[in-house]
Amino acid sequence: MNEMHILAYVKASAMAQGLALDEARAQRVASHLARTAHLAQLLEGFPLSVEAEPAELYQPLPFSETPHKDGAP
Repeated sequence: MNEMHILAYVKASAMAQGLALDEARAQRVASHLARTAHLAQLLEGFPLSVEAEPAELYQPLPFSETPHKDGAP
């Protein structure tokens, strides 16, 4: 997408969500969105094997219903 498309997307998204954006704010939001999209493209282009993905290593602590020490729930 080019800058014009990104700005149109920002304006349409704001309108769909009922957000009032003036032109200057819409431009700033579009600028941040374009920068974020560029960073995402760089990350997607980085070769990362499945074995390097740490998400499979995540193990949450078991749920416990013991109250907090201060008595708060």
